[in-house]
Amino acid sequence: MKIYKTRDYDDMSRKAANLIAAQVIMKPDCVLGLATGSTPIGAYRRLVQMNQEGDLDFSRVTTVNLDEYKGISPDNSQSYRYFMDENLFNKVNIDKRMTYVPDGMEADSQAACRKYNEILRAVGPADLQLLGLGHNGHIGFNEPGDIFEKETHCVTLSERTIQANRRFFDSEEEVPRQAYTMGIGTIMSARNILLLVAGQDKAEIVKNAFFGPITPRVPASVLQLHPGVILVADEAALSQCDLPLSGQL
Repeated sequence: MKIYKTRDYDDMSRKAANLIAAQVIMKPDCVLGLATGSTPIGAYRRLVQMNQEGDLDFSRVTTVNLDEYKGISPDNSQSYRYFMDENLFNKVNIDKRMTYVPDGMEADSQAACRKYNEILRAVGPADLQLLGLGHNGHIGFNEPGDIFEKETHCVTLSERTIQANRRFFDSEEEVPRQAYTMGIGTIMSARNILLLVAGQDKAEIVKNAFFGPITPRVPASVLQLHPGVILVADEAALSQCDLPLSGQL
C-alpha cells in the first residue's frame, strides 16, 4: 500500500483527481469504479474542470458505481445515480449509456444483484476503483459482519451508517434502511484501488483498518491484501498513524 499524506481536503482532492486523470490518459477506454458521498466531490470537481479545459477526455470511459439505495428512484435527489449525474456525468463528455449504477427501484433483491453482477462481469474488472471509508470501516455499503461478501448483495445498513447519512435527508425516517452494494470480492478484483479519507473523525478507523488485523468486522482491512492500493489522506485522518510520506504526486 502506498500512502500519501496531504495538507488538507483540497490537497487530497487535487492529488486524487491527478491519479484518476492519469488512468484515463494512459488508457482512454478504461473502466473506472466510482464512489459517492462527500469525500470524492472535490476530486470530481477538478476532473470536470480538466475536461472542460480540454485536458481530459471521458468519451471512451466506462464507469461502474459501488452502490445505490434500495427503493430510491434515479431522479430522487438523494439517489447515487442523481449524485453522479450532478457531480460528474452531466458535466463531462462521457457516454451515459456506459455509466452503470445498481437499480435501486428493483424490489427483488436477488434480481437486482444478479443484474448488476452480470454488468460487472461484462465490463470486466475496474482499472481503478475509487473508495471512501466509513466511520465503522465500511467500503461501499459493506458493513461490519462475519464474512467478506464476494459479489453484489443487498445490505441492511447499520445504525451508525444511517446516522451518518441522516444529514442528507429531511428526517431520519427518510433515510433508506437497505442498499445494493458491490461485494468485497468485486472490489478486490480491481487492478488498482484509490482510497480517499479526510478529517480527524476518521483517524481511529484509518489506524484500525490499515494497521490492525484483517477482519470482516472492519471491512476496509481487507485492502491490506491488495497489491495496488493507494491511500490519499489528509494530515488529520492520518494523525494516529506514525509514518512518513510514501511519495509525492
